[in-house]
Amino acid sequence: ASPALYGEASDRRTICISSQVGCAYGCKFCASGLDGWKRNLTAAEIVDQFLQVEAESGEKINNIVFMGMGEPMANYDNLLRAISILNAPWGVGIGARHMPISTSRPAPRIRDLAAQPLQVRLAISFHGATDEVRGRIMPVNKKYPIEELLDACVRYALRKPRTSITFEYTMMQGVNDLPEHARALAKLMRRIDAKVQRANTAKVNLIPFNPFDGTRFERSEESRIRDFQKLLLDSGVLTMVRRTRGDDIDAACGQLKGQVMDKTRRQAEFKRKSYIDSITRIN
Repeated sequence: ASPALYGEASDRRTICISSQVGCAYGCKFCASGLDGWKRNLTAAEIVDQFLQVEAESGEKINNIVFMGMGEPMANYDNLLRAISILNAPWGVGIGARHMPISTSRPAPRIRDLAAQPLQVRLAISFHGATDEVRGRIMPVNKKYPIEELLDACVRYALRKPRTSITFEYTMMQGVNDLPEHARALAKLMRRIDAKVQRANTAKVNLIPFNPFDGTRFERSEESRIRDFQKLLLDSGVLTMVRRTRGDDIDAACGQLKGQVMDKTRRQAEFKRKSYIDSITRIN
């Protein structure tokens, strides 16, 4: 991802792309699943997001992150087709390492991705360092607990020796931001490095929680986020804090929801009322 996401100077441009309309995974801290899952985007619709942003902005996009609405790995076939088009010299020509995939998908699908020849980077939607914490905010953890997930990550890292894995960790006040949570997270990250026998295979990306209507969570205080980061760094875990962007239009991480679907419903309602009005005038 662009260094600008972490407050550093950068001339790179990054686009966050969605893979579905809605989401079926129901993570408690994310608005995308509030209205459930609607449908998968086609490969053409995924690629078109990139093309439209370049056309509208007039700027060259250098990086793509599959971190928008939906679970990318639940739309696996269309995701791979889109990545192939975006990566191909006859397509867009973006390097696979510049297209990280964020997923909370169960471990079996991560193993499938590891078998693919593309050297895409993996970002795990993690957010809790124990099954007790993660299970409370991510329903998927109850079926596929942390131990199974980390085993799949180790397998992925061994199959992709030139890539690292980023563990995304949304910071929520009093939920997952205590010192004991940082120590537990550091222990897991160090264990991955040890099994892969490569330093900094596992990296942590701390994300300040972005509030949305109806949520019961609050963003961790900045001082607590920095203390959490320091504990991880002191434990030898490469850790960054993501800069919040897009929250002024409800488009920051975790805020995307079905406004496109809402627009579709408004258009349908407008057509329905127009049809009723025309019949009324005839009668």
